[in-house]
Amino acid sequence: MIFFTMEDFMKKKLLGMFCLSIFFIPMMFANGAKDSGAKNGKKQLKFAFLPNTQNNTFQSTINDTLKNLCDTNGIAYICLDPDYDLNKQLNQLSDVATKKYDVAFVIPVDSNGITAGLTDLKNAGVPVINVDTPVGKDDLSLVQSVVATDCYMAGQLIGKKMSEDFPNGAKIAILDMPFNESCINRVNGFFNGLGADKSKFTVLDQQDGKGALDVSLGLAGDIVTAHPDLEAFFCINDPSALGAAAAIRAANKTGKIQVYSIDASPDGKKALLDGEFTAVAAQVPIQIARNSFQEALDLLAGKPVKKSLLLPSHLVDKAEAEETVNAWQ
Repeated sequence: MIFFTMEDFMKKKLLGMFCLSIFFIPMMFANGAKDSGAKNGKKQLKFAFLPNTQNNTFQSTINDTLKNLCDTNGIAYICLDPDYDLNKQLNQLSDVATKKYDVAFVIPVDSNGITAGLTDLKNAGVPVINVDTPVGKDDLSLVQSVVATDCYMAGQLIGKKMSEDFPNGAKIAILDMPFNESCINRVNGFFNGLGADKSKFTVLDQQDGKGALDVSLGLAGDIVTAHPDLEAFFCINDPSALGAAAAIRAANKTGKIQVYSIDASPDGKKALLDGEFTAVAAQVPIQIARNSFQEALDLLAGKPVKKSLLLPSHLVDKAEAEETVNAWQ
């Protein structure tokens, strides 16, 4: 017969309680964490913005607005900048597809060159809100919605203004961006805006300024030198128009050659006030970002979204430029 003292009994009881605590306490914490996660709500949403560049305040303003909206609504957010490199953007689109973001906002580097990336997103179940520059017509089925400034309308407004400023026509040059669908629309709108006076205007030169100040500066300088009778430039955005204005200034022809632009960026508004721009039609990146974000929320909530949402442009006069000189619209 084995006898236990009261001291032995207490030691064994305490040892047993210790062993039970080692087993049960981690389970209690695990269950508590699980319950806490369930109470805190759903999985955090992830949005990605894939612009064509961030080296332009238009795109960076969209980025800043989207980020603020995501931060306010507790949504994880990333912006991937390809800096106009199509292959880099295709890789970024594929990466977003692999990581299964909830929504991708996309400005294509090349409207007709990103089919493979859009297909990756579609196959991964990642919906695409096409921002600013429309994808090619054959790829529209791969995006849920296109949200942009009405660029054709912006071009029309500039064409109409130029025809009013030059009722007898003029010798002009164009700095365009022919691989970009929205810029193609601006140029087509511009010619339409010239209306019945279109035949009075002679296009002395038309070059791809790539929407960039440095490229456009060099091209505009060559055009000004080659055509001393040039009277006006139509440029598809403010960076290219600022390049043209700089070339005109270098040739001591400010005021003699008119510059017409589309954007109404802070720098474009300053150029309008300084007399380096004759007229500028507005793009609306803040409105684009807000509407794109709402389209994304509606899409995830199962609500109908607009296949195409074109936001109206307008000519910016000097009063508006003075009031909003440091901001986009």
